Amino acid sequence: MRPKLKAGLLPVWRDRDTLQFGVDPRRAVALRGMGEVAAIVGLLDGSRDRSGLICAAQQQGVPAAAAERVLGLLAAAGVLDDFPVQLPLSGLVRDRLGPELATLSLAYGDGDGGTRTLSRRRAAFVRVHGAGRTGACVATFLAASGIGHVACADPGPAQAADLAPAGLTEADLGAPRQLGAARAVARAAPEVRTRDDDALPDLVILTGPVLPDLAARLVRDQVPHLAVWAGEAIGVVGPLVRPGRSACLRCVDRRKADADPRWPMILAQATFGRAEPQACDTVLAAMTAALASAQALALVDRAGAAPVTVNGTLEVVLPDWQWRRRTWPPHPACPCGAGTGTGTGAGDAVTVR
Repeated sequence: MRPKLKAGLLPVWRDRDTLQFGVDPRRAVALRGMGEVAAIVGLLDGSRDRSGLICAAQQQGVPAAAAERVLGLLAAAGVLDDFPVQLPLSGLVRDRLGPELATLSLAYGDGDGGTRTLSRRRAAFVRVHGAGRTGACVATFLAASGIGHVACADPGPAQAADLAPAGLTEADLGAPRQLGAARAVARAAPEVRTRDDDALPDLVILTGPVLPDLAARLVRDQVPHLAVWAGEAIGVVGPLVRPGRSACLRCVDRRKADADPRWPMILAQATFGRAEPQACDTVLAAMTAALASAQALALVDRAGAAPVTVNGTLEVVLPDWQWRRRTWPPHPACPCGAGTGTGTGAGDAVTVR
């Protein structure tokens, strides 16, 4: 082991004898009896193995037994990493992803400095359908967060209303939105692959009306997919569909139709129609894209996990800017089989709004 203090935790003194690691009490850990051995903290940079660290501590007047005790306490408190194996990244990319690694290490409590989770992200392929104001932001957020392959599908021409700070720019006007989104990803993370191919993605994000054959194909091919919608001054993230195991988009439509018999007629018109301009301002688009990206990363980071949008949606209705969750259980009559435990199937037409 090459002990290293977890990045992102600031050591601060509570008193002359108590050293606290971290500021916010939800992360912070305080250790008493550190006054005489504080010098060891400055040695926790991952450059020495355990025996080398103890020797270096002795040279600074810290007895070996005391150094062993402090290392044990710090490890038990969860504030030490075993200095991670360096990922094959250039210096600039490694430095840019430093906050991602620090966050992953703290959020998941792994002892490898976030390396394993970032490696999962770099190996993942996410396809984003729709590269307008919200979709292009999702693509750039995922790329900047370490996803190694982000492709967008949206051949429509970019319009002024599609522009956003983290997405398309004026230079993209008139060009296919998917090309503008690829350029936005390249600006945020030049090392990320943007070329689409025939490989099945690890996750598909649907940021607009979805034609029936696409959603049915995702269910048939067992590809997890996340629905995202922003308009009418409302943002909706979810459901995140794990085919055959959680509510699909058709399940949600059936639940809505149970509550409103006119929903299928409304949905058919909304699938092929669009209000212009969309009531999705810059902040709503960014908020929705950020939360959608967070749900995508939650799935990629931990295989088998069930993010909060599985069997549910997160929704914000302006002007209160307060996200709330709605539950959408699998529908027992849906041919996807999630509601009856019968597995998956291509099902019938599926659309999402």
